[in-house]
Amino acid sequence: MSARDLIGYGGRPPHPRWPGEARVAVQFVLNIEEGAESCLLNGDAQSEAWLHELPGRPPRVGEPDLSVEGMYEYGSRAGVWRILELFRARGLPLTAFAVGRALELTPAIGQALCVAGHEIAGHGYRWLDYRDMPEDQERRHIRLTLDVIEQACGKRPVGWYTGRVSQNTRRLLREEGGFLYSSDAYNDDLPYWLPGSPAHLVIPYTLVNNDARYLLPNGFACGEDFFQLLKDAFDLLWQEGAQHPKMMSVGLHGRISGHPGRAMALARFLDYVQGYDAVWICRREEIARHWIARFPA
Repeated sequence: MSARDLIGYGGRPPHPRWPGEARVAVQFVLNIEEGAESCLLNGDAQSEAWLHELPGRPPRVGEPDLSVEGMYEYGSRAGVWRILELFRARGLPLTAFAVGRALELTPAIGQALCVAGHEIAGHGYRWLDYRDMPEDQERRHIRLTLDVIEQACGKRPVGWYTGRVSQNTRRLLREEGGFLYSSDAYNDDLPYWLPGSPAHLVIPYTLVNNDARYLLPNGFACGEDFFQLLKDAFDLLWQEGAQHPKMMSVGLHGRISGHPGRAMALARFLDYVQGYDAVWICRREEIARHWIARFPA
């Protein structure tokens, strides 16, 4: 059983001295998962039951659920391209958490991410719960994902986020080596080091500033809800950043924020943030390299 750290920086966070003396480092994540979800065509026993527009719908066992499959397909067919265009039009970078199987099935998305200069981090080989997966199989999935991303972009990813991790995930990443960071944590507004051999940098992610809440009970009812949450989070971090600069993560999915009404909320927030000076909109890899240089393990 892994130990917990309930103290963190203990109310005395280090000053990151972000580039340009930014008060806030804002980092957008686009999750590429479509096609890698639970599906009979992937050899699974049932259809996907998680993060689609019909929450609570039971999975179909032994047969496809064409409605759910279509909701996922919207992400890769239309939604991801709309989101990428919002970032292209504004000259903004993002990090993609890419599932290996999804990139195999939609190579044009991987190519577009690379051509645009976005970062691709690993997000498992399948979009599923790794909690009970045998260790050897999880290790193979990590290596498969690294190979898929390297084939897509010509370079190995330096970041990782599984999402639904096992007790082995972090150890397997350390054993594989070559990673600058992982992001399977939701417990801070700044990166931090995990002790060990080697030490491991964690750049926390978010399930709060995340469009997944459109699809959860009592979550966002409309784009205005998402925009207001992001704006309030940014405004407070901006105020705090005069003395203690922090990091703000935002989680996106093509099948969720790629729909027009929700994409408009994202566009409004991108424009809002760009209206401020001393904001660093960056990739997670850039945060990792900055932190490693400023606070070596």
